[in-house]
Amino acid sequence: MSNKNTNGGLLKGRPLRIMLALILAVFAGGAVLWFGKFKPGNEIASELAVFTARRGPLTISVTESGTIKARDQVILKSQVEGRTSIITLIPEGTRVKKGDLLVELDVSNLLDNKIDQEIRVQNAEASYVSAKENFAVVENQAQSDIDKAQLTFDFAKLDLKKYLEGEYPNKLKEAKGEITRTEEVLARAQERLKWSNTLFAEKYISQTELKADELAEIKGKLDLELAQSDLELLENFTYKRELAQLESDVHQAEMALERITRKAKADVIQAEAELKAREAEYRRQEDKLAKIEDQIEKAKIYAPADGLVIYATSARRGGWRGSQEPLDEGQEVHERQELIYLPTAASAKAEVNVHESSLEKIQLGLPAVITVEALPGKKFSGTVAVIAPLPDAQSMWMNPDLKVYNTDIYLDNNDSSLRTGMSCQAEIIIEQYNDVVYVPVQAVLRVGGKSTVYVVGSKTLEPRGVEIGLDNNRMVRIISGLSEGEVVSLAPPLKSAAVEPMIAGAITETIPVEEEKVREEFVDTSSEGGEKVRAGFEDISSEDRARARSRFENMSAEERAQMRARFENMSAEEREKMRQERRNRRRQTGEGMPDE
Repeated sequence: MSNKNTNGGLLKGRPLRIMLALILAVFAGGAVLWFGKFKPGNEIASELAVFTARRGPLTISVTESGTIKARDQVILKSQVEGRTSIITLIPEGTRVKKGDLLVELDVSNLLDNKIDQEIRVQNAEASYVSAKENFAVVENQAQSDIDKAQLTFDFAKLDLKKYLEGEYPNKLKEAKGEITRTEEVLARAQERLKWSNTLFAEKYISQTELKADELAEIKGKLDLELAQSDLELLENFTYKRELAQLESDVHQAEMALERITRKAKADVIQAEAELKAREAEYRRQEDKLAKIEDQIEKAKIYAPADGLVIYATSARRGGWRGSQEPLDEGQEVHERQELIYLPTAASAKAEVNVHESSLEKIQLGLPAVITVEALPGKKFSGTVAVIAPLPDAQSMWMNPDLKVYNTDIYLDNNDSSLRTGMSCQAEIIIEQYNDVVYVPVQAVLRVGGKSTVYVVGSKTLEPRGVEIGLDNNRMVRIISGLSEGEVVSLAPPLKSAAVEPMIAGAITETIPVEEEKVREEFVDTSSEGGEKVRAGFEDISSEDRARARSRFENMSAEERAQMRARFENMSAEEREKMRQERRNRRRQTGEGMPDE
């Protein structure tokens, strides 16, 4: 049996399904026109497609196709950056032990890069060592310069203090002492000259001796004036000049100390920054070398646990990636590409895609029955374990109108015959009723916001509101409003603007066409109770019904008129050809075959 819900099948069958849905609407409109003739007695039931409400067991389920996969498995990916080729690859299906070599990738370029990188590491290390030694030298020289400048500053302050507290007071005392001495000498010289004048007058000394005393007096006066002048010079000039010079020396030494300190710090910081840069470059080159070595190691992929080797290309379920060639030696692979699935346990799961129209029915914990195409006659029970919160991005990329949700069904029993990648079909059991009334889903419409069926009377079709339950895309449960044995129309009259579709696939378009042609092509007489059902209506999946309904609801009045005119102008040969193509496709693919 083929995969019913693959993207290719949906894209291929969508135009034909839409045409079938439109022709179904044609049949409904024809039924309205036929009913307008008001056939007497039970001729309405004999001329229209009808169904007798039944009571009995009813299973509400959703059937989706999918793929068998291991529940617990290790996914091994290529961790080599960029693209590389496979050198050796273990055969698929091999049972391996932990530590066995599975895949070896080509790393010849990485080996060349490793040699180049080792040279870069050595150069970076030399630069780092040189910067480290230079930093030590700069730091030592900076401290020496600071100490020397500090010493100069301290000496300048000491010189100033020595002058103010030692040299200048001493010089001041010397100058004052010299004045006192010269005053004493002058006083003695004057006293001597006085006695010399008296003695010269008495002719006791000579003129020469008197002149000598006079000269001594004059010299004493000059010495006193000189001493006084030295004192004045010391206080008014020498002291001020020396004080200013020494204070300037202190200030200059202080500024020099600050400059040298700042420059030393700048030199140290620059040397430290250079050291850090060289160290960072060295570490970076080392990391790059370690990364290359790590990439070389990752080129060999070993089994992390015991298991069965399954190629990732064999386990994929179609889609645009499904066309990828099988994994083989010499094939080019890219980083993070999945290479091998290694199941680590015997437990399996069915991975299916649930269409958004069925998502409200599906819940975690629901039971499911799984059949595998490769194992005919076997059925496996399972439980819905995981429902994706968002639609599958790959399916949306392939077909924006298709929104499916990845769902995992865990199988209850383990069977060694189950293999990853096998196609399967999962029937998710929503509800199981033992005794309920049910009718086909096409018999129920929404009129004025209420579920309505048209009960076949003797001469009329009586609209009757009913309360409905869940449906399985073929039959819908009637909770109340309709009893077993009552006959309902399968082609109820559609009144534009008054009717809303009850389920996906109910097209609310009335297209006038001759009833006999519609009945001839789409109504077959069943062997039970004279009931007439439309052949192939139940073949249309809920996904196609939902898309057809959405497409027609979004059509403008002009587009609908064009579609109606195209089908009204279709010849009998064209209709026969379309019907034959549909039958051939069903025979070839088994898609949409009615349940036995």
